[in-house]
Amino acid sequence: MDQEDFGPPGAQMEPLFASALRRALDYRQGVGAPGQPPPQSFAEALAAFSGPTPETGEPALQVIDALDRLARPGLRDLVGPRFFGWVIGASHPVGVAADWLTSAWGQNAGAALRTPAAAAAETVAATWLLDLLDLPREASVGFVTGATVANFTALAAARGALLAKAGWDVEADGLFGAPEIEVLIGEDAHATVFAALRYLGLGARRVVPIATDAQGAMSPQALGQALDKVRSPPLLILQAGQLHTGGFDPAARLIPLAKAKGAWVHVDGAFGLWARACPSRAGLAAGFEAADSWATDGHKWLQTPYDCGYVIVRDADAHRRAMEITASYLPAAGEGERDPAHYVPEQSRRARGFATWAMLRHLGRRGIAALIERHCLIAARMAERLAAEPGVSVLNEVVLNQAAVRFGQAEPGEAGDRLTLETVRRIQADNRCFVHDARWRERAIMRLSVSSVATTPDEADQACEAILAAWRAVRDG
Repeated sequence: MDQEDFGPPGAQMEPLFASALRRALDYRQGVGAPGQPPPQSFAEALAAFSGPTPETGEPALQVIDALDRLARPGLRDLVGPRFFGWVIGASHPVGVAADWLTSAWGQNAGAALRTPAAAAAETVAATWLLDLLDLPREASVGFVTGATVANFTALAAARGALLAKAGWDVEADGLFGAPEIEVLIGEDAHATVFAALRYLGLGARRVVPIATDAQGAMSPQALGQALDKVRSPPLLILQAGQLHTGGFDPAARLIPLAKAKGAWVHVDGAFGLWARACPSRAGLAAGFEAADSWATDGHKWLQTPYDCGYVIVRDADAHRRAMEITASYLPAAGEGERDPAHYVPEQSRRARGFATWAMLRHLGRRGIAALIERHCLIAARMAERLAAEPGVSVLNEVVLNQAAVRFGQAEPGEAGDRLTLETVRRIQADNRCFVHDARWRERAIMRLSVSSVATTPDEADQACEAILAAWRAVRDG
């Protein structure tokens, strides 16, 4: 069989890579252009991609042409300047370029011996992250897919450490017959934390819910009452940046209460933990440094390409015990070396440290702080403008980059739900910006999440015009 049958040899790489670059540039330069229709539905995209299993291969350039042609109509402008549906970063061009190199280099970044540059970049980027987030410098850092796996990994370390205190080795003996772990969590915690508890055999329904305030922040009084009833050192899960309000649990008051009971304290800080990197917002996240583990994302406020998240654990030994994979054929870390796979639930893994290192070096401490501050100011600006319109209410105090918007009436009720949902659907159909609905305090809301590096005050103003035009059409229709 000829070499061509297995893919392009070196001589054919240049036109192939050049084609991909040209198509990527064409897409990115057109993002946010006015008059674009909404993306295809899943059914339409599925029909476009479908076909019988290929029997013979196609030329490489033809395949890339087909991929671009078929995918484009079903792409949502997640990297555009007027995307506010979820906290999603814009895959900054510097991070994308670093990620392209990462793909071309093809490094399976599990071990320092196998991929020394990948392990080194990750080690340095981890040190920079701890400095920027002002977290314990002795903590270990794992580079994972996102906050979901970061929460899972941190809670695995917590499970092991808490059971070790009770004389049980969960890594060796499993959960059958193990002492119970009491999990205390805020009533408004993110769904990914409950998913992690399910994955770890701790149960999503066995938690002790702790009351929260209007911003979704945990009540110290309610936590104190719950801690009085625990029988063994508990697992307390806090939140830095509530997904609808951007609110923060009052860590400086909560963590000492938990520590007095011997608790392990974990922080779900997918986007809010980055407030610690912005001097004007750092006070919101004060006290979280006293926790035992933290989860956050790079593909949100750091704008790295998908996928990229970080798990940080104060007790590096507990972190490693929970995740380490050993086998005779796997290379062991040498003196002073750090194997990335010892801190994540993957042996084969992408070299995420390269894009993180590149983005941290590109933005620097000042750039990251400025980006966070800009997004927070834009969120407040949008909330103020929308709330000035009759019939529009902002239900939260906009302290970060999140706004919860209600149309028709602020109070719970079917009429306000209907008007809010109709407005969101009209905004999505108009496709001048993208927002999405959710439920908050038994009310339908429109969530505004400002997190794209491409979003400017002018783009935010255009989005507000589109939102208000949709609301007026629904109200007057």
